[in-house]
Amino acid sequence: MFTSFFPKPKLFFISAALWCLAAILLWYFGARDLGATFGLPPAGPNDPPVIGLGYFWTKSFLWFYVYFIVIVGLFYGFWAITSPHPWQNWSILVAAVLLFLTYFSVQVSVVLNSWRGAFYDLVQKALTKANSVEPSQLYSGVLTFVIIACVAITVAVITSFIVSHFIFRWRTAMNDYFMSHWTQLRHIEGASQRVQEDTMRFSSTLETLGISLVKSVMTLIAFLPLLAQLSSHIVALPIVGVIPYPLLFAALIWSIFGTVLLAVAGIKLPGLYFNNQKVEAAYRKELVYGEDHADRAQPLTVTELFRNVRKNYFKLYFHYVYFNVVAAIYVQADVVFGLILLVPTIAAGAITFGIYQQIRFAFSSVTDSFQYLVNSWSTIVELLSIHKRLKAFEATLDDVPPQGAPRESVQGV
Repeated sequence: MFTSFFPKPKLFFISAALWCLAAILLWYFGARDLGATFGLPPAGPNDPPVIGLGYFWTKSFLWFYVYFIVIVGLFYGFWAITSPHPWQNWSILVAAVLLFLTYFSVQVSVVLNSWRGAFYDLVQKALTKANSVEPSQLYSGVLTFVIIACVAITVAVITSFIVSHFIFRWRTAMNDYFMSHWTQLRHIEGASQRVQEDTMRFSSTLETLGISLVKSVMTLIAFLPLLAQLSSHIVALPIVGVIPYPLLFAALIWSIFGTVLLAVAGIKLPGLYFNNQKVEAAYRKELVYGEDHADRAQPLTVTELFRNVRKNYFKLYFHYVYFNVVAAIYVQADVVFGLILLVPTIAAGAITFGIYQQIRFAFSSVTDSFQYLVNSWSTIVELLSIHKRLKAFEATLDDVPPQGAPRESVQGV
């Protein structure tokens, strides 16, 4: 699954995570200010926020482009020299492009949040006092939003296009790897499905989760400082009262609660999905044999196999009932949770309408990022079941049964 596309996968992913962490820390603890040496200094604390496309051409952002290219180049060069891989351009360089596009889309959200503050303060001023705002000012604000939205759409389309090609290249690598060992794998039940379908589903599902995880982390990096800054406008939290950085505290506690709640509610689902694929594969295989052999796919055999399929599906449906109830209640509560936090502050008249919009957007962005497992749980469950199937598939090549399975079961999962 990974060896076919990445050089020395375990070391590669560990080094990639450590390299990213080091790059982030280096940026915030020195490299960001280093741009001043080259005439690209960071924005000052008293500089007004740049609203619109000009944000992406500020000196600090131009310096970030240079920094990102250098960091990626060093990482790529290290692996290209120490462990060259036929798919390294895609697994490293194209992955870095996707990483940058994800970061760029998060920064578009930051720009959009800055626009909210200025525009809705303008709306509040217009509604408070007649003729205090010219129509041209409001039209200009709407036009700025349209431009930012067009950039967001463009980045999303480009990202989707590149992700599609990235997924297919990964699937191609897995397909070539498994087909080169086909003589060892062909006797495993459902071998054709695993090569044709599971490789495609694994790569696409993992890439979707990976992009979501990276976006969640980058959103936290971008919005946590903003949320901490906006916390200065909060008078107090309901029940809790006055605490330091109230919005950060509330977002963290609420997200941890939701993640644990959904993980506990859905703990049985991965195993049920895996069993579901096994019984479906057994039923499908008997039908395939029945196409060529008259003595196969007899009514009693098919009825028994389909009974297993039905039994597992009904069990899955039952467990999804309480999982969906828990998930739906949490999602609906999440809608009003942020508003409830702001009730004392709104009642005290301590914030403007523009700041209120900024707080709501920043808070929801942070909580959504913290709730990565909540939002992705169903996809994670599907990925775990696919991974189990492919892991059992690969175990045959090393004559090693998958973890937790007896050796003689490898041929039959």
